[in-house]
Amino acid sequence: MATRPKLRSGQSSLLSTDLLAYYRQASRSLLTVVDVETTGSLAHKSRVIEVSVLQASLEEGIQRQQTYLINPRSRIPWPITQVTGITQEMIEDAEPPDTVWPKCRSWLNEGILTAHNLAFDYSFLQSEYRRLGNPFVRSVSEQLCTVLLSRILLADLPSRSLPNLVNHFGFGVGTSHRAEADTLACWLLAEKLLTQIQQEPDEVILQRFSQQWMRLQDAAALLKCPKKKAQEILEQAKVDYRLSQSNKGLLYRRGEVEGVFWERKQKI
Repeated sequence: MATRPKLRSGQSSLLSTDLLAYYRQASRSLLTVVDVETTGSLAHKSRVIEVSVLQASLEEGIQRQQTYLINPRSRIPWPITQVTGITQEMIEDAEPPDTVWPKCRSWLNEGILTAHNLAFDYSFLQSEYRRLGNPFVRSVSEQLCTVLLSRILLADLPSRSLPNLVNHFGFGVGTSHRAEADTLACWLLAEKLLTQIQQEPDEVILQRFSQQWMRLQDAAALLKCPKKKAQEILEQAKVDYRLSQSNKGLLYRRGEVEGVFWERKQKI
């Protein structure tokens, strides 16, 4: 097995050449795609009520998928039912967590753990296994977030939410916000984007990477300095920016940030 490129704490703050090496390796690997539907947004307070795990690779396509409704003996808030369509009655006869999660464990330990907004799903996986006294940990090099991948390759789309990407690409996956459909959508997105990375020349992919809008905190991590200092450095270099639509944070083009990085490195 080829050695995967070593990643630091976060993929979004890596240089483009490191990202390209990582994604090229991922394109040749087994992906274990996961999606969870939950009773809330905080893993330590909420529970998983549905999980789907799908394994696939670019070479062999989808190999298997399994989906479970779960009864964690918790009430499903009405707003969650409105979004997911999962009702209290639907989980009444579902299997409990201590039955479902051991079934999923061997799959989740294989390949590269993949999800759309992986940090969310991963936090719930960790919380559920922690409750069973069986910690679940995957290294950064064994993780792939399709939100980050889509930010890099689809920089100028107005939205990279999974439902909007499903509509953009015309994926036929069924109803969004159900684990089975969202896991399939995540795989189709990963398949499409990783195929491009696998097949297109380095210079083409690196040019596309350069168009990514990086958050200030990621630019600061790449420049190896605090956020305030990074903002000063980028202002002095006259690097253009825009404001994030979601939180009005500063965003910079990856290519320009990396240009500043290499200029500073040459001066050291």
